[in-house]
Amino acid sequence: MSQDGNSVLPSPRRGRRPGASGTRQAILDAARTRFAEDGYAAATIRKIAADAGVNAALVMQFFGSKDELFAAVMAVSPAALARITQAFDGPEQTLGERVTRAHLALWEGDPQDSEPLLAMLRAAISTPQAAAQLREFIQARLLKQISPRLQDEHDATVRAGLASSMLIGVIVGRRIVQVQALVEEDLESVICLVAPAIQTILIARSGADPN
Repeated sequence: MSQDGNSVLPSPRRGRRPGASGTRQAILDAARTRFAEDGYAAATIRKIAADAGVNAALVMQFFGSKDELFAAVMAVSPAALARITQAFDGPEQTLGERVTRAHLALWEGDPQDSEPLLAMLRAAISTPQAAAQLREFIQARLLKQISPRLQDEHDATVRAGLASSMLIGVIVGRRIVQVQALVEEDLESVICLVAPAIQTILIARSGADPN
């Protein structure tokens, strides 16, 4: 209270953020919003840094790369994301199997990685931001990998969307809706059934010569 008896509101705190944990959380919050609004590809470290009120070098100091920042936002380990990316290394003839296995094994593997994803999947049913994050988690990575294989950007986007929808659908059936036949089937059998369809979607060339 001032000397004249009037109440005085406290002045807003200025200067640097109170500590590393506060700065890190501010970056995570900014990244979460930016990934949801712009998508993974368009969300740059520079934009996220500006949203968080820090410089881009500090974001890199905390997280190392955009991939690791995205992993932190999703509460998934960078190693888990790396396994999905690595699924695209190897012969094209078995690409569908590798991608299917990497995705489904992640969702049904270590609870440290699978539980945050399942929580996001449940939230995505009713929360637009969670839906956007889930979409980015799967579709952005598929699109990044298959775009160089296809000349048509629209075709690549549609294929990535179809593949991600199929993979999400399998998880919904097994872990959320719990369709009995899918729940009772072992993961390896599910992979064998789903992989050929994912193979066709990811590998088939738009306008390819059928001969």
